[in-house]
Amino acid sequence: MMKKQVVKKNFIITIDTEGDNLWEYTLNEKIETRNAAYLPRFQMLCNKYGYKPVYLSNYEMINSSMFIDFVSKEAELGNCEIGMHLHAWNTPPEYMLPNKQNNAGLPYLIEYPREIMEEKIDTMTDLIYQRTGYRPVSHRAGRWAMNQNYFDILIDHGYMVDCSITPYINWVSSKGYTQGSVGSDYRKSERKSNYIYASSGKNRILEVPVTTYRKTIPKVYQGEGIKSVLKTAYSFADRKVIWLRPMVYNLKEMMRVIELNEQSDSDYLMFMIHSSELMPGGSPTFKNNEEIEELYKMIDIIFERIRESYIGVTLAQYANGRKIE
Repeated sequence: MMKKQVVKKNFIITIDTEGDNLWEYTLNEKIETRNAAYLPRFQMLCNKYGYKPVYLSNYEMINSSMFIDFVSKEAELGNCEIGMHLHAWNTPPEYMLPNKQNNAGLPYLIEYPREIMEEKIDTMTDLIYQRTGYRPVSHRAGRWAMNQNYFDILIDHGYMVDCSITPYINWVSSKGYTQGSVGSDYRKSERKSNYIYASSGKNRILEVPVTTYRKTIPKVYQGEGIKSVLKTAYSFADRKVIWLRPMVYNLKEMMRVIELNEQSDSDYLMFMIHSSELMPGGSPTFKNNEEIEELYKMIDIIFERIRESYIGVTLAQYANGRKIE
């Protein structure tokens, strides 16, 4: 009897490759890029399993010689992909936004006039090519914020794939800079990859959302009493979103994401992390060497588990319809 061939799904690693601890950054501060020195360890772990991370790189990292030396070599060996991650507040050209709101956050790219958006995307696309020799085709928005103008400009610039959408997550509590500006609301977004067409309708870009799941399935409790109402309300409120994003002590949740994804009809699983989270003190998440060691233990367990059902691909390979053997 012939043994049935197991078809593996795609495993995509995305890294928001940016400066040190931007969670505590305020406008016009100097941004350090010391976390570039900690990326080779992560790459070595990916190489061990045959996974190919996508370094979605922003302005300060592309200007880091240490990062460029590292990522160009790995890309030449076919071990990774270099994509674009745009933080509008420090990507040229400079532009003074009007109408700053109270308790303003860092500005989203979508707050700028379209021509300034285009110029900033021009800057990043050209700089990545000049510094690495690779023209980026993959992208993730800074602070997850997208709109149709943004998609149109990416399409015009030859980008093939975006991974900015986080299904079930509402970012409206994250303020932008200008009056009334808030983050994107993805609560109704689907978890599957899909094409987004330009306003002209002629060209398109593949959206590959981050893999997210509800931790619990809500239940509707029958009955007319207040207890039934409260239990139903609690069930809907307790729908925490879980994703393959390492935090402190969330290994169990990440393993659950893998399990749910294997049972789903999705053909990919996406892991995400910030480059600065791989450095002790580079983020609020992993503050010291001990926590970094725990992080790597979690990642190693996750990568070993994923090997059973997945094969590593980059975003570009996925967008090109790479066949799984």
